[in-house]
Amino acid sequence: MHYCRAMADDRIPLGISSCLLGANVRYDGGHKLDRYLYDVLGRFVRWVPVCPEVECGLGVPRESMRLVGDPGAPRLLTTRSGVDLTARMEAWAWKRAAELDAEDLRGFVFKSNSPSLGLRSVKVYDEKGNPSRRGVGIFARAFTERFPLVPWRTRAG
Repeated sequence: MHYCRAMADDRIPLGISSCLLGANVRYDGGHKLDRYLYDVLGRFVRWVPVCPEVECGLGVPRESMRLVGDPGAPRLLTTRSGVDLTARMEAWAWKRAAELDAEDLRGFVFKSNSPSLGLRSVKVYDEKGNPSRRGVGIFARAFTERFPLVPWRTRAG
């Protein structure tokens, strides 16, 4: 009798911004496909894609957003209409970070400059509209606080 069993997926589980894998999830309907991540590393990695904006219920395309106020606790506002999405994004970010516990991620590739996924030097605008590069994206902050020992990398894309 011949038994056929599925092979275990022994690829390294890594979280990643969905747009870096070519998903058309950006505010303008585009993506930021990173060929190296997708074509080269993708053979060895089990990608766990995350798009905070789409996963928290925002459509594609959508109005662009930016961080405003205190870099330590910024608000997430749409750029044209000024809708405050902070509470919505923070609630989703903490919930999604908790869900990622089950994935046993060994790392995360964040999208640079993103108000949700940027990990360092994200623009935060003051009350006069002047930017400083002292912010952290809302999901990136929740993820790194929940998983302080998980290594990460930022990609420009």
